Amino acid sequence: MLTVLGFAMIATFLVLIMMKKMSPIAALVLIPALFCVFVGQGAQLGDYVLEGVGKLAPTAAMLMFAIVYFGVMIDVGLFDPIVRGILRFCKADPVRVVVGTALLAAIVSLDGDGSTTFMITVSAMYPLYKRLGMSLVVMTGVAATANGVMNTLPWGGPTARAATALKLDAADVFVPMIPALGAGLLFVFVLAYVLGRRERRRIGYLTLDEVLVTEPETETVLVKTGAGGGADARKAAGGPGDTPGLPEGPDAGHGEGFQGLDPDRPTLRPRLYWFNAGLTVALLSAMILELLPIPVLFLIGAALALTVNYPKMADQKARIAAHADNVLNVAGMVFAAAVFTGVLTGTGMVKHMADWLVGAIPEGMGPHMALVTGLLSLPLTYFMSNDGFYFGVLPVLAEAGAAHGVSPLEIARASLVGQALHMSSPLVPAVYVLVGMAKVEFGDHTKFTVKWAALTSLVVLGAGILFGII
Repeated sequence: MLTVLGFAMIATFLVLIMMKKMSPIAALVLIPALFCVFVGQGAQLGDYVLEGVGKLAPTAAMLMFAIVYFGVMIDVGLFDPIVRGILRFCKADPVRVVVGTALLAAIVSLDGDGSTTFMITVSAMYPLYKRLGMSLVVMTGVAATANGVMNTLPWGGPTARAATALKLDAADVFVPMIPALGAGLLFVFVLAYVLGRRERRRIGYLTLDEVLVTEPETETVLVKTGAGGGADARKAAGGPGDTPGLPEGPDAGHGEGFQGLDPDRPTLRPRLYWFNAGLTVALLSAMILELLPIPVLFLIGAALALTVNYPKMADQKARIAAHADNVLNVAGMVFAAAVFTGVLTGTGMVKHMADWLVGAIPEGMGPHMALVTGLLSLPLTYFMSNDGFYFGVLPVLAEAGAAHGVSPLEIARASLVGQALHMSSPLVPAVYVLVGMAKVEFGDHTKFTVKWAALTSLVVLGAGILFGII
């Protein structure tokens, strides 16, 4: 019964948000509360929620102060050279823009933190997508998938969890997987190229000068209007509303899109550029070295950034107020997700779902438990937290594999292949940073990204089998 209700709760949530019948926050709170009553445990709802909130509170704190920190870094101009560099590389070509998004997300993912990756990637790429009139779900989808592949780094979390759960060395798990993960990352770049070609066909190929030059009176972007490109192409395609996440209205493609490149904005602090760059490098290095908990690092970093760049109290308040919307949206989403995960775990739905899936494996598949683990990692890491999967399900899969002579190392490596899909799970707080900063509906992001992320995971699995790693 709990198994059926668990799957029904997740399916109900996904359907409602993808059909835009409920907002993600409302769905994350109301649906699990309703199902908690269905299973006859309504009296324990408060305990489940508080337990879930307690587990996610550090994450919420980290995201709140990380948004403030990187928001200030954007305000002071730390990322302006990155944006200008990407502009020069992309040359207003949609193919280069999407490939550049994948490349930037992959590079920044080396810090091992998805939230940081998404904040930097969106900050750099959002203005260009807006100015060109490109679909913003392409940006969020490519960034999330690239980060998902890179999330398997030993300091990213999943590899360490798998090694800990099965009492293995993280290097023994990760290093042999590098060729398969490389194949997955290569596939992400190929996917970015294909999606970029699709965007180029829709909006045409523009030159950088055409994108940056605007008419003074109307602020209309000057673009090619010949066959296959520019404004006529957008009209022929049915208008901006046909593509989820595409900017609409009078500001589409300009205005707010390039505010981040305004060389005269009053928040800039060019004399403090190297201080801010050094502070950011030190902060990311401390994260990788785990000198302090990440929420504490971002709290200290945000306080330092505000104090040094804006010594006046009024300026500090103004900067905090400027980023309050993002902070509230993301923190609210995290605490709402705590209701969802609290009910899933507290009622026992997660355990029953995992036991049912493991029990459904045919006896004849025993010698192929590594393949089974890889396939199961896609849905299980999407519908469960990494902690739930790696500490709750993986040991059971490893035990079943050991009975048929399958090495725990193979099981551990196979368990990593679902991470490309996991990063777009509604249970991952970082994805709300991504869609929130990109101003994309979570349902639109899910519909667009899930199929590509799942395909990327299957490529990693296939490469692992081909190379004899799994």
